[in-house]
Amino acid sequence: MKKQIGIASDHAGYEMKEFLVGWLGANGWDVHDFGTGSEQSVDYPDYAHPLAEAVERGELECGVALCGSGEGMTMTLNKHQGIRAGLCWTPQIAELIRRHNNANVIVLPARFISNDEAVKMLETYFAAEFEGGRHEARIAKMPAAACGE
Repeated sequence: MKKQIGIASDHAGYEMKEFLVGWLGANGWDVHDFGTGSEQSVDYPDYAHPLAEAVERGELECGVALCGSGEGMTMTLNKHQGIRAGLCWTPQIAELIRRHNNANVIVLPARFISNDEAVKMLETYFAAEFEGGRHEARIAKMPAAACGE
């Protein structure tokens, strides 16, 4: 059975998303594309929320999100208590969001990176494993319900 991954973008990330859908499929992933379907202007939360919900329900192993800067997608995704989305600008950050934060969504700033850079970040993210240990307690404190506990 293929690994399940979701991908979502707004109009600024559309072209890169289309490229990554093909790349992910060629690399053994069953890709669930949450849109958008064109470069026509859209609102990124309309695509971020369905991706986040599918990851939270356990239907997908992880997700990839793209928008112009990556910030809007990251902010929206992290409103979901079961999501740990990390914005990546370099492969090193992609590795750290997985190793230290056990990120379940990687977010890419489509207007600022190339397809090749996006692939390198995804390869690094997929190759990294959560370290656990001291990081587990930190992750347990992330949900808003954990504040003050």
